[in-house]
Amino acid sequence: MRRPRPFRFSVQAGAATTRGEWVASARRAEELGYAALFTADHYYGPGEIAAASGTSPVELAAVPAIMAAADATSTLRVGCRVFCVDYHHPVVLAKELATIDVLCEGRLEVGLGAGWVAAEYAGLGIAMDRPGVRIDRLTEVVDLLRRHWSGEPIEVSGAHVQVTGFAGRPRPTQRPGPPIMIGGGSPRVLRLAGRLADIVSINFNNASGVLGSSAVASSTMDATQQKLAWVREGAGDRFDDLELELAAYFVAIGADPGAELAAMADRFGVSPAELRNHPHALIGSVDEVCDRLIERRERLGFSNVNVAQRRLEQFAPVVARLSGQ
Repeated sequence: MRRPRPFRFSVQAGAATTRGEWVASARRAEELGYAALFTADHYYGPGEIAAASGTSPVELAAVPAIMAAADATSTLRVGCRVFCVDYHHPVVLAKELATIDVLCEGRLEVGLGAGWVAAEYAGLGIAMDRPGVRIDRLTEVVDLLRRHWSGEPIEVSGAHVQVTGFAGRPRPTQRPGPPIMIGGGSPRVLRLAGRLADIVSINFNNASGVLGSSAVASSTMDATQQKLAWVREGAGDRFDDLELELAAYFVAIGADPGAELAAMADRFGVSPAELRNHPHALIGSVDEVCDRLIERRERLGFSNVNVAQRRLEQFAPVVARLSGQ
């Protein structure tokens, strides 16, 4: 039986048009008790990315935004949820992340993914390989990051990553390196996450490359339990050491959130009753949402919860009540 981890909460952010707006958001998240603030790694994509994340379609670039948020705060952990490995040269990414960890004094968390937005790949002119190839590439990038962060001479000769002749510098402040989060909704990526990650994010199965009713339907309670089984298969004896994260994509806190619930259900083609009980939904009064989170931690093991930037204030009473509990 997994020992329950204390709750911690993060915010997915990136919507700002000035430095002042961005700094204010980071400081407000820290003030309200959120443990971490994450950017996203999207450049061009369909509007439904914004609908799910609660941010504008055009977001701040991940690396400079992470550093600015870290520099504006003192305890808030920072990172990207998640870097698409296809968009970055692995050595450049490894060095950038190590540098951020040094400059923010060990507050970085590194989210990594194999990519999923078909329109974004097309818009950037990047070939979107089949899922198995993208996951193989993700595996090799994780290995390269950890080798780079070790400070030892690097020799990697993989199918997708070939690096030789130098040692990674600087070494991150966190040793052996920042915690790595891998998430997804397919069997292969979740087994990989169980095997390699420190934090596993259970997400929709976005194999279709778009976000819609099929993606929402891929994350019912039964489907989520199956995803956790895949993580356990990959993790083996290390499963109990993993931190399990879940994004609350559908949030409405209040005594009577019926209208907001109906609008969200209509947008994704499901019934309000289905959405209310969906694992990625937190809908109801503060008491109801807190009870639901405690029940899901007991039943499924989730202690790390991510919410969208636009829900920062609305969700704050839940954060105040449950953080660290």
